Amino acid sequence: MGYALRSLYYATPVHGMLLGGAAGRALAGVPIDPWPGDAGRGRAVIGGTFAFHGRTIRVTPPTQGAGPGMALWAPSEAGLDWLTALHGFAWLRDLRVAGGESARETARRLVADWIARHKRWRRIPWRPDVLATRIAAWIASADVILPGAEPAFERAFLASLARQARHLLRGGGGGLSGARLLTVFKGQVFTAAVVFGGGRHLRRTLVRLERELARQVLGDGGHIERSPAQQFAVLRDLVDIRSVLMTGGHPVPHSLQHAIDRMAPMLRFFRHGDGGLALFNDSSEGEAWLVDMVLTRAEAPGKPLTSAPHSGFERVTANRTLLICDMGAPPPPGARDHAFAGTLSFEMSIGKERLVVNCGGGPGLGITWRQALRASAAHSTLTLADTNSTEILEAPGRGSEIGKHPVTVSHTRTESDGATWLDGSHDGYVGGFGLIHRRRLWMSSSGEEVRGEDHLIPPRDGTADTAATGGSDDGPRRLWRWRRGRPRSFAVRFHLHPGVTASLLGEEHAVLLRLPSGAGWRFRAEGGNVTVENSIYVGSGEMRRANQIVVTGGVTAEGPRPGATVQWAFTRVKEKG
Repeated sequence: MGYALRSLYYATPVHGMLLGGAAGRALAGVPIDPWPGDAGRGRAVIGGTFAFHGRTIRVTPPTQGAGPGMALWAPSEAGLDWLTALHGFAWLRDLRVAGGESARETARRLVADWIARHKRWRRIPWRPDVLATRIAAWIASADVILPGAEPAFERAFLASLARQARHLLRGGGGGLSGARLLTVFKGQVFTAAVVFGGGRHLRRTLVRLERELARQVLGDGGHIERSPAQQFAVLRDLVDIRSVLMTGGHPVPHSLQHAIDRMAPMLRFFRHGDGGLALFNDSSEGEAWLVDMVLTRAEAPGKPLTSAPHSGFERVTANRTLLICDMGAPPPPGARDHAFAGTLSFEMSIGKERLVVNCGGGPGLGITWRQALRASAAHSTLTLADTNSTEILEAPGRGSEIGKHPVTVSHTRTESDGATWLDGSHDGYVGGFGLIHRRRLWMSSSGEEVRGEDHLIPPRDGTADTAATGGSDDGPRRLWRWRRGRPRSFAVRFHLHPGVTASLLGEEHAVLLRLPSGAGWRFRAEGGNVTVENSIYVGSGEMRRANQIVVTGGVTAEGPRPGATVQWAFTRVKEKG
């Protein structure tokens, strides 16, 4: 039975009655919550203000004997991501660090109000991943909530926790997949180990978890969703699962430890010199200190890979220059909640300063901005005829999906005398336009020059042009004769970090770039017209203005070399003196 059908049953009084049962007198093996909160946000919660994903909403401050009511739990101006964060209760750790009896009373009052108003199933508060997050948060914050509480509150707290735990264990994954499904497993492990003390519930959950880890954690340690942000989130969840098992004296499955050991080096792979994450597939920079903390708690000292063939990413370093490149196909079905159309895009940083970036992603952006940020044009790659290399779909309330997308994405890596060549291609434009995008990247051994070539070429098997030549591959190639909407132009974009200034030089096809440190780089290109245009950047968690270099040109439909070629380079400017 699908989750949508089961939801009809969950909303009935019968389901609520079956969730009843004896509540434990105490929680067993409560782990210490190692993750820091924010005291400022905690004080804001005490005052009745909640801020999630860049949106702040103020409610009536809770008073003794009365909660804020449903105006808090379902404010009309809140979006889905905001409500998900609210009902997940991870903000309890903000109250923890705010400290004092006022913070404890606020935590108890809000928890009690939620219990009173959510005795029956509702779609968002009881969604499996939200429920799992809330259960883990309540358990981890028990040392804040329960000490000094009235016996009646403690009984209500444990009874509600048991009801929610039964629903989570019986409901399975709720039709979720990818990182969100692993969040559900985390909640189920917390539930089975702490609320019910282990036993068969824990054994069954761990068997399912091990099976899912085998599917989601790839051979190079990357997560199946190909998102640095999800790599971070999943590793953090796995570290928490290991912690609750060890605290309760339960054995840690070998596959869980092995997944942590492989995922930690891959998380390091995605870090720039500033410690933040690369901006592929719905990612933001994150907080460098928190990434450090996750890696420290993972206790997996492996160095970052240079090549991640299973995940489809490459990392090239020379001195202080770093390239991180997406050379892989979009994730498979069931792992596309965070899939962006950024195939063959790259990011470039020098030391702790980012130069070339993608525009970024993250929750709370709204469907219009999210659609724009998922587009190929929001990435440092080539776009043909203003068309995404991967068709992006968005279903409000149901997550993200993709339509037509590159099926064959291949790449090679060659190193010689300290220099590195990357050569990749994808067929995302073959179905619509009969062209393959091929990108070649080269970094010198000194790291002071990065060159690239972007080609639009017919497939080598002739499928793009034999229909136009009567099945013969002889003579001049003609593309799109049978296509009404043949492409007329392309654009190769290089989005720049907001800290980078860009100035067109007097000479044609060149741009002078200046990093915040004052270091200069020169961009030049051949094969198209070079302009500097406006862009946006959301990688830092807020929307910021930025610039982008855009190389535009036309596509040749006939002749011995149909398609297009652009050659470009970033070269460090030598300081005088």
